[in-house]
Amino acid sequence: MTTAPADPGPTVTTNIPARLDRLPWSRWHWTIVIGLGTVWILDGLEVTVVGNIAGRLSEPGSGLAISSGQVTGLAAALYVAGACVGALFWGRMTDRFGRKKLFMITLAVYLAATALTGLSFDAWWFFLFRFLTGFGIGGEYAAINSAIDELIPAPYRGRVDLMINGSFWVGAVAGSLLSIPALNTDFLAADVGWRLTFALGAVLALVILLVRRHVPESPRWLMIHGRDREAEQVVSGIEQRIEEEQGRPLPEAHGEITIHQRRAVSFLEIGRTVFSDYRKRAVLGFSLFIGQAFLYNAITFGFGAILTKFFHVPADHTGYYFVVIAVGNFLGPLLLGKLFDTVGRRVMISTTYLLSGVLLFGTAWLFDQGALGAGTLTACWCAVLFFASAGASSAYLTVSEIFPMETRAMSIAFFYALGTAAGGISGPLLFADLTGTGNIGDTVLAFSIGAVLMCVAGLVAALLAVNAERRSLEDIAKPLSAVAAKAKAASAGREGGIAPPSSSPA
Repeated sequence: MTTAPADPGPTVTTNIPARLDRLPWSRWHWTIVIGLGTVWILDGLEVTVVGNIAGRLSEPGSGLAISSGQVTGLAAALYVAGACVGALFWGRMTDRFGRKKLFMITLAVYLAATALTGLSFDAWWFFLFRFLTGFGIGGEYAAINSAIDELIPAPYRGRVDLMINGSFWVGAVAGSLLSIPALNTDFLAADVGWRLTFALGAVLALVILLVRRHVPESPRWLMIHGRDREAEQVVSGIEQRIEEEQGRPLPEAHGEITIHQRRAVSFLEIGRTVFSDYRKRAVLGFSLFIGQAFLYNAITFGFGAILTKFFHVPADHTGYYFVVIAVGNFLGPLLLGKLFDTVGRRVMISTTYLLSGVLLFGTAWLFDQGALGAGTLTACWCAVLFFASAGASSAYLTVSEIFPMETRAMSIAFFYALGTAAGGISGPLLFADLTGTGNIGDTVLAFSIGAVLMCVAGLVAALLAVNAERRSLEDIAKPLSAVAAKAKAASAGREGGIAPPSSSPA
């Protein structure tokens, strides 16, 4: 399932992947998690804040001539479009020019665009920089997920990836709580509070940017792109730091891989690899992203309307219910993440998808029977999203690890753009109309559509998911540049030689 490189360079044999995968969890790995992973908190903060300030922006004295519908409609659509375009554009650049260069650039784009959004003086300016903010955050998904998976040891890759992707909901909670004082005119003027929320996002991005300076380039990427001396220096430096921290020598690394070093991979080769050589895995990626996109939209696009129309919850109180749901979303990946590395990918991906779908069916039935109130419906949503959030996070993990190294960032970008477009285009068109009618049957139908697609994705995962737990990335999908490999696997972790320390994440 590999393709010979069109521009083979020198042939080298290396044990760098094995050396990275046999590392015990350390303070250095926490630096990677903080430097690269915390950007999802910013994404959650960004999306939630914009939704919460929509009403304020449309009021006289906000300093911006814009309607609430334009903020939640056109501006939201532009943010989604920017994220899709950014993912594809920066994903290609990430595979070609490196992880570190691009995760610095994409965060800088996000920082600048967020700060300039806060300076909006007219609607066109606000719309432009909402698009550019999305353009930056879309690139982050490709650059960050590929870098994290290539730097985190195989025994911990699943739980770390899920925890990081799930941290979006920490930002969502923070955005909801931040909006309360920021929009209170007793504290801040109507044309100041909403601007400060964007300024805070820019400040947090700047802090993360400073931390990221200490995150190295992926040694795996350096190795394939003819920079094996730099790769050796990076890995040796990491090993030295961890040995000093542990106070003992590291275990021997087992497994080597031989590659033809190369500079670039064509779009044709990427397409042929993902959609021909790995077509079953492509079907899996499609199913996981579409399923989670529609389930989330079945709930979130009708969230406020359902609470206000059916249960008469005041509009300014729906944010409290959202905080509860967001907490449930974060706890799913946090508490279930370790099981993706121990019980296994296939079992956990299919189980979380199927459970969330079945629970949403149950919620739809109870809602149709009139058996739920605002609190009990929110509790049902929490149960659904506890499992759905872990499943959705595993979708990003899956497409990051099941395709060859040379196509990793572009694969993440493609499936992310697919899921985002489905959520940001099809979702509003379908679910906003259904849940906004005030008809119980229409809302039940919306829930059922999301549940069906989630269950279908779970069944696809049961058949096609890859048992990637505790395995080297090179073992899961051999690099296109690989020409030979040693008989032993490149991951000591999957041989049972490394037990997770008590300080391991999640």
